[in-house]
Amino acid sequence: MIYLDSNATTPLAPEAFAAMRPYLERHYGNPSSIHSAGRETRAAIDDARDRLARLLGAKPHELIFTGGGTESDNLAILGLARSRAAQGRHLITCATEHHAVLHAFEHLEKAEGFRVTWLPVDAAGRIDLDQLRAAFTAETTLVSIMTANNETGVLQPVREISALCRARGVLFHSDAIQSFGKEPVTARDFDAISLTAHKFHGPLGAGLLYLGSGISLERLQHGGAHENERRPGTENVAAIVGMARAAELAVRDLATEADRLRALRDRLWLGIHALFPTALQNGATAPRLANTLNVSFPGLDGEGLLMNLDLAGVCASSGSACMVGSIVPSHVLLAMGLPPELAGATVRFSLGQSTTATEIDQTLLRLPEIFARLQPALV
Repeated sequence: MIYLDSNATTPLAPEAFAAMRPYLERHYGNPSSIHSAGRETRAAIDDARDRLARLLGAKPHELIFTGGGTESDNLAILGLARSRAAQGRHLITCATEHHAVLHAFEHLEKAEGFRVTWLPVDAAGRIDLDQLRAAFTAETTLVSIMTANNETGVLQPVREISALCRARGVLFHSDAIQSFGKEPVTARDFDAISLTAHKFHGPLGAGLLYLGSGISLERLQHGGAHENERRPGTENVAAIVGMARAAELAVRDLATEADRLRALRDRLWLGIHALFPTALQNGATAPRLANTLNVSFPGLDGEGLLMNLDLAGVCASSGSACMVGSIVPSHVLLAMGLPPELAGATVRFSLGQSTTATEIDQTLLRLPEIFARLQPALV
């Protein structure tokens, strides 16, 4: 199997599993208990929090552990918007956000009386800072723009966005789920950041929300006083420990991995373009993640292409893994101006730590037969 779907999820790093194992086997105390078994697991959570905070340039109490990226996004958007509703009910986001963000804003707009400005993107997938600047009103309380798009890898100008927000006293949240471990992510550029462990070789079901000191948040769940009364529920000790170790490895290897994956991505694209000259590389003119290649194949059926890739032993996707089973063209590509038939003929290849040059070459060797099978006239 050739796995080219790392933006969907990544295999658990052996070092992360090794760190987790004691808390799956021997150390099982509830971290809220006052006895020695509880104190032991509480110490593991505190240590993981300290280590993750150092990686982000944050303070430990600014991190809230969650069950994953969707919860982190929802907690940030719903919690921050609701806590500031008395100050204003205008929010700003982008048309190409992940559905965990889009659906949270849609809920606030449709069910809670908030007004949302949905910023468009250009053909490369980036927002226009002038349009953002013009969108602010006296009622604006929150902007949420993702750091890197999960489908195209396109990077948004987050530092410029942050400066615009801070000049107006508006909070800035970013879904940095795809960028952490691939691009530098530091707390100083944001008021809130959402992350999830399984995108950087940590375990599934573990995420965090960075929330700057002094920023109030309305909790979404009710129960105990966990996470400084911001997210109730017994913490997943093993997953939190594994997330911290995986994050350290990802940050340590970030620069060298980016160079390696960029070379492999470009090798894959050059090979695809040679085999299928009308193929289009989406987001190629914008800054983007080194590991992500989003390609449209005019005249082909995207679902059929993915099925044939799978039969050939190549794992890829059409975009967000959270839209599994959907045959609707990507909202990201439609927002970038692609016609529906082209957006529906698109494959996302996302490379990871285990991807090798041999695997790229093997993928390219298997593509001609797939193209011929799907539409012989094109080959």
